[in-house]
Amino acid sequence: MSIREELKVAKAEFRLLTFYQRFEHAVILILTALIAFVVVAAVWNLILKILSDFIFSGNFDPLDYSVFQAVFGMIFTVIIALEFKKSLLVVAERKDSVVQIQTVVVIALLAICRKVIILDLTEADAWHILSLAAAILALGAVYWLIRDRYRADKVSD
Repeated sequence: MSIREELKVAKAEFRLLTFYQRFEHAVILILTALIAFVVVAAVWNLILKILSDFIFSGNFDPLDYSVFQAVFGMIFTVIIALEFKKSLLVVAERKDSVVQIQTVVVIALLAICRKVIILDLTEADAWHILSLAAAILALGAVYWLIRDRYRADKVSD
């Protein structure tokens, strides 16, 4: 299908929406554009940071834990933003009427994994590490339950 045909179909579908659905769609498109801008800026910042601070300065040692923390923390930030943008695009395409809880749980798991990666173990106390572990276990269990329910719903359709 050509772009013109896709735009015609989208325009026809947009006319069928209620006022609130149009408002919701506009907000989702604005948020998607803003997140896309943030992702581009974050990737650009990541490229500059890696090139200037690590490669050109000659201090690039991937085995150094602080370098690992900085690079992978920035990479996870970009991944989290991309996953969030993807969840909004699903809603914008009207595949689902609301943001799926499974996507929210995945984003939360990614955020906690990022926190674990950038965590300085010399400054973290046991309760902090225990709370992160409990959050990961709880979100993992929720994701597992939701995933199984989603599979069961797909099979019954």
